[in-house]
Amino acid sequence: GFSGRRIASTRVGSPRMSSLASRGGGDDHATESVRDGVREAYAATVSGGPAVLPGECGQIEVRREVLGYTEADEIPEGADLGLGCGNPLEAAKLRAGEVVLDLGSGAGVDCFIAAKAVGPTGRVIGVDMTHEMLSKARAVNKESFEAKSPEYRDVVSFRLGEIEHLPVGDNVVDCVISNCVINLSTDKPQVYREMARVLKPGGRLAISDVLRTAELPSELKTGHSYNC
Repeated sequence: GFSGRRIASTRVGSPRMSSLASRGGGDDHATESVRDGVREAYAATVSGGPAVLPGECGQIEVRREVLGYTEADEIPEGADLGLGCGNPLEAAKLRAGEVVLDLGSGAGVDCFIAAKAVGPTGRVIGVDMTHEMLSKARAVNKESFEAKSPEYRDVVSFRLGEIEHLPVGDNVVDCVISNCVINLSTDKPQVYREMARVLKPGGRLAISDVLRTAELPSELKTGHSYNC
């Protein structure tokens, strides 16, 4: 049988990124090496977009439907790079006026959808450790999202940071969302400690990710299998 367990949906990301993260440990040099590799791989998607994924996996319209997104989400052009593995917003049940934090926000696809859910009185914060992603997300926010929906000006913001050390204060977030990012961390317990720190009492998590519970069979160790 299949030796991995899906959480929310299938894994999206390169075999290189997954193998890099799985090699992480407590050694500071090794951890930074993993982070550098992940940064490099994700930075490449800013210019390559879904084209870096094999075959049909790179067709944004196909992927969106499979992962649970709809036309009603009104995703801004350039925000979806095809790097998620599900739709965490389905479980988030966001409400008007809430503060949302997206771990590993990429080009901002889930942030912009979340903004429409929390409305002009809410706030959405995206955190990403890749400079290229931040530049992309901020450009989409200004040139597409806010330009078309000026009532959402200043609702969404993007911050540089690592999910193990969030640039966010204590007890300020109503809901933390994340889409296929935590699996890349070399210190997952620290990620969850940080989520607990920033959440308000009674706050909640909505995570789409994957967990490998055993070694994958060789026939699944291909680019197409990892991405689809």
